[in-house]
Amino acid sequence: MTAAESVTPRIVAALDRTWAAIRARHPEVPEVVITLGAGTGGTAPGTLLLGHFAGDRWQHAAGGRLPEMFIAGEGLARGAREVLDTELHEAAHGLAAARDIRDTSRQGRYHNARYRGLAEELRLAVEHAGPGFGWAATTVPDATAAVYAAEVEDLAAALVAWRRPEGRRGGRAGSNNGVAARCGCGRRIRIAESVLAAGPVTCGLCGGDFRAAS
Repeated sequence: MTAAESVTPRIVAALDRTWAAIRARHPEVPEVVITLGAGTGGTAPGTLLLGHFAGDRWQHAAGGRLPEMFIAGEGLARGAREVLDTELHEAAHGLAAARDIRDTSRQGRYHNARYRGLAEELRLAVEHAGPGFGWAATTVPDATAAVYAAEVEDLAAALVAWRRPEGRRGGRAGSNNGVAARCGCGRRIRIAESVLAAGPVTCGLCGGDFRAAS
């Protein structure tokens, strides 16, 4: 593998091109600094933070500040369309920041009806994720995937590696019953954390992916 084909720039460049495509269609979505990291380290057992948007985290050398969009390396295993979902999900938060709209509460966990409206504006399908999370369950419908077909193809080619989930450290031993996961229509299953992080597990009723639920 040559330097031009090395893993890090390949992944980040595809994420950046996808964000640029989102901004081209929705100019109010701000420019961001994209960071990759652990979505399972430091989180509650059985949970995966797929991404976040945080304003004014970076100082630009030319002056002014830039927000950050974090993408979990574990979430890359879910596939290109699901990574597009994460970026559009965070873009909705970026749109809220640009419009000075309070779209979440409870340390950013609860997504209110204002968030739902912004996510739908970005052409996401939005479902209620249950008490404590609000309208946090987003998926990319077929019509939106068609709009971003070039970006999905680009991401699919770039996602050549993903981060392995971190195991539990300390405390009591993990249960053999796995972790709870929920899909967009509210169905719940229990599944091994490593299996859930390895790739998409899709609900046969709503077509959405199961995600770890706390």
